Amino acid sequence: MKLGKVEFCHFLQILALFLCLSGMNQAEFSRSRSKPYFQSVRTRTKRSWVWNQFFVLEEYMGTDPLYVGKLHSDVDKGDGSIKYILSGEGASSIFIIDENTGDIHATKRLDREEQAYYTLRAQALDRLTNKPVEPESEFVIKIQDINDNEPKFLDGPYTAGVPEMSPVGTSVVQVTATDADDPTYGNSARVVYSILQGQPYFSVEPKTGVIKTALPNMDREAKDQYLLVIQAKDMVGQNGGLSGTTSVTVTLTDVNDNPPRFPRRSYQYNVPESLPVASVVARIKAADADVGPNAEMEYKIVDGDGLGVFKISVDKDNQEGIITIQKELDFEAKTSYTLRVEAANMHVDPRFLSLGPFSDMTTVKIIVEDVDEPPVFTSRLYSMVVSEAAKVGTIIGTVVAHDPDASNSPVRYSIDRNTDLERYFNIDANSGVITTAKSLDRETNAVHNITVLAMESQNPAQIGRGYVAITILDINDNAPEFAMEYETTVCENAQPGQVIQKISAIDKDDPPNGHQFYFSLTAEAANNHNFTLQDNKDNTATVLTRRNGFRRQEQSVFYLPIFIVDSGSPSLSSTNTLTIRVCDCDADGIAQSCNAEAYILPAGLSTGALIAILACVLTLLVLVLLIVTMRRRKKEPLIFDEERDIRENIVRYDDEGGGEEDTEAFDMAALRNLNIIRDTKTRRDVTPEIQFLSRPTFKSIPDNVIFREFIWERLKEADVDPCAPPYDSLQTYAFEGNGSVAESLSSLDSISSNSDQNYDYLGDWGPRFKRLADMYGTGPDCLYS
Repeated sequence: MKLGKVEFCHFLQILALFLCLSGMNQAEFSRSRSKPYFQSVRTRTKRSWVWNQFFVLEEYMGTDPLYVGKLHSDVDKGDGSIKYILSGEGASSIFIIDENTGDIHATKRLDREEQAYYTLRAQALDRLTNKPVEPESEFVIKIQDINDNEPKFLDGPYTAGVPEMSPVGTSVVQVTATDADDPTYGNSARVVYSILQGQPYFSVEPKTGVIKTALPNMDREAKDQYLLVIQAKDMVGQNGGLSGTTSVTVTLTDVNDNPPRFPRRSYQYNVPESLPVASVVARIKAADADVGPNAEMEYKIVDGDGLGVFKISVDKDNQEGIITIQKELDFEAKTSYTLRVEAANMHVDPRFLSLGPFSDMTTVKIIVEDVDEPPVFTSRLYSMVVSEAAKVGTIIGTVVAHDPDASNSPVRYSIDRNTDLERYFNIDANSGVITTAKSLDRETNAVHNITVLAMESQNPAQIGRGYVAITILDINDNAPEFAMEYETTVCENAQPGQVIQKISAIDKDDPPNGHQFYFSLTAEAANNHNFTLQDNKDNTATVLTRRNGFRRQEQSVFYLPIFIVDSGSPSLSSTNTLTIRVCDCDADGIAQSCNAEAYILPAGLSTGALIAILACVLTLLVLVLLIVTMRRRKKEPLIFDEERDIRENIVRYDDEGGGEEDTEAFDMAALRNLNIIRDTKTRRDVTPEIQFLSRPTFKSIPDNVIFREFIWERLKEADVDPCAPPYDSLQTYAFEGNGSVAESLSSLDSISSNSDQNYDYLGDWGPRFKRLADMYGTGPDCLYS
């Protein structure tokens, strides 16, 4: 009959207890045979009580206290005069002693893994005197181990990786289990490893726990992950040993063992010829079962008639080959292209070259579709030149465009006026000849960039654009002038021949050989005795003095006319006046004061007096302004009240008319007839209102007479009005005259008119016109009959 784990443990406990009891009985027997050893009183008595080192089995499951051992002294005669006491680790709490017999028992279940041994002290005392009869002695109770702890994987569960296609015996990972039992006693802590799940792909070393591959050529593309269960068993794997398990997840990492392969041998794509350069034409992809860097590919166009027209690149995200256009397509020139495309792995593993080439080829055919294209100019940019002296209508150049389609539709030309806002140029719609439309000025705009539009006659929506750069050639049409506004001074103590100013000139023209200016004094200034001019022959001139002794009191400012001539053909000239001020200078020739009044002030008024005079003048001006302001304020209330009446007084009337049937609230004829006489207003301090003059008839009176009489009437009213403002004022009247002889065409005025029109036919138009028929009809039910 086989014993289970629990039964086997109980058997071991009983066996160990039996052996321990047998050993203690033999010890007691040996101690009982020994005799006490007596010495004289003066000598030290040898310890005469004997005991052994005790052992106790852990994990005792009984209900009674576990017997550990017995202490006995030779002094003890068995008459109860000796008392045994116990102290130290676990005394009284775990271990108890019978003070009469010296028997030691364990009262609690002990665990060696918690504490392997206990150190205690024993002493024999005289019961009457309570004095030691033996010296205190120390002893150890060791906890004897049993196999009560299974092996544990403290680092589990495990994950590991191994390259696919690895040879047999390739190490994957090492697992380690620990057993808390005593490794020095028996086989309770001796562990062996075995694999419960994961065969036949992997194996484990029984002693080391190293997991290795057990099959060759494991393919990640077939299965990329395996779950292993590893067991660790103590007692060297024998029956009755305890065991623990852990899981190991092994992932096969990728290697480049699969070449790329196109799913199709050929592809065909249709693209319009109008597709712009750099546009994507097609996307193709070679399948590769590998992943990551092992699946990275490069694509090449290795053959075909579209090598220079198309190019292929790789999309790094999905490893697709992207075919794009390098040159513009033209259906009329070529209708299709054929490309041979190769896809190859970028990272090839030499170990797997035997599987074949790691590349593949496919054919891509691209069909060009015809589209209606806009006209095309023979040149993207035309460069033309014209002189700024060209007359209106001068031919500058010609642009040429044609329809690239097979229909070759005629082309008409025009200028994009957004690029020629001033309309300097015109173009012949049929021939493309560009001419001048205005006089040109190079100094205003040296280059004109215009856009010429060419549209098909049969399809005006197809518009081509050409660009024309027109350069304006310069002519000598601008006279030279001073380069800047000069502030020239001459010292009163200047010597003859002294340089007082160096001048230069500018010219807006741009001659091809550069400017060359010539300076001289005008004929009337050539013989002056004050200054002379020297041409430096480098487009500059120097002004010098001819005499000394300039005095500001005599003349403080001199004007020197200078004649400047350019080198154009024909040459142009101008006279520029140089203003020279006479100044008082210091010893270094630096001007200090250039005012002629500086000499007059000391002889007349002082600076303080002038300031006082100016203060008085300002005071008088302020008084005058205050008086004028106060007078104007007295006159302003009339206008102020008038404006306030108009702009600030808002009168609200919540009066509503009675609608179409209300004929008593308002006299409609009074709203339109000018012949109603208005009562004359007595106040004129408000904005004049329109007053209609009564006229017995207006058919024979001209409009100008009506307006003249209207204005004359208003003028007389203003003359006799005591409240009218005394100054001129602008009066506005919204009088429009009596109207035409046909009078008003509105239905509002027709109520009071003596029209002979017959409106009886309105009754025949149905219920929608019943209201008009009642208002204007002559029937018995007429509202105004």
